[in-house]
Amino acid sequence: MSKIAQKQELERLKASEKAGKMNLHTHSFRCKHATGDIDDYTKCAEEAGLRILGFSDHTPLPDGRWDYIRMNLEEFKEYDQAISLAQSNYPQMRILKGLECEYFPEYHPFYQDYILGECHFDYIIGSTHFFSWKNKWKTAYEVETPEQLKQYTDNLIKAMESGLFLFMAHPDVFATAYLNWDANAQACSKDILEAAEALNVPLEINGLGFRRSPVGLIGEKRYPYPLASFWELAAQYNISVFCNSDAHNPEDVGKNIQDAINIAEALKIPLKDLDARLAEITSTQSSAT
Repeated sequence: MSKIAQKQELERLKASEKAGKMNLHTHSFRCKHATGDIDDYTKCAEEAGLRILGFSDHTPLPDGRWDYIRMNLEEFKEYDQAISLAQSNYPQMRILKGLECEYFPEYHPFYQDYILGECHFDYIIGSTHFFSWKNKWKTAYEVETPEQLKQYTDNLIKAMESGLFLFMAHPDVFATAYLNWDANAQACSKDILEAAEALNVPLEINGLGFRRSPVGLIGEKRYPYPLASFWELAAQYNISVFCNSDAHNPEDVGKNIQDAINIAEALKIPLKDLDARLAEITSTQSSAT
């Protein structure tokens, strides 16, 4: 092995070790579909050997939209303070403040000026759980037709184009209900990956899918996500990834991160360095103002 190859392999091993001790996708009871509070997750993270823990509960929205599946705006200050307390109580761990956000243009000022600006949150992550379909809201777990898949994809790409997000969460979550890797799934996946490459936005290999019930026909069952075909295609693009647990219960805070890393390493998809990405986001937002 040449010296250059040895250096590259050493850098890869260091990145893998660091990624295995980090989870940037963590929820709390406030989103109404998770259990435990900030301190519960932090204790479990310490027990699991994590060194970096980012909280990213579902953001409150100023108009109260979808408040049955996220914290209310009135709870946001308490969430902020709970993370600050954990930062004081666990100085040996790097704890970051974040939120998981749906992207629609009307929320852009709220995210940029209030969450990232006034409240000085460390990061926000983008996700598409909802998209507009025939004057109604449809969820990403209900994508069943090519037309719905295209609408989901367009929404995800608009989120990337905003320049707000540290990474895009579970871009392959559409495979929960869209079961076939057909020409439409391939075309939309290519659109997502081309946008991620062009815009330099990392994607997430999400560990929660490993803990969800299998989907598909009998004899053809698979995890709803991560979708192997999506990530095999992703390996053909110049993209990078974060690997997270997407913990909704304290005991899950360190789970399936290594499973996600194994996918990235098997396909030689680079793991993104956190501090490098935070610097990129800061630069992007400074250029936009």
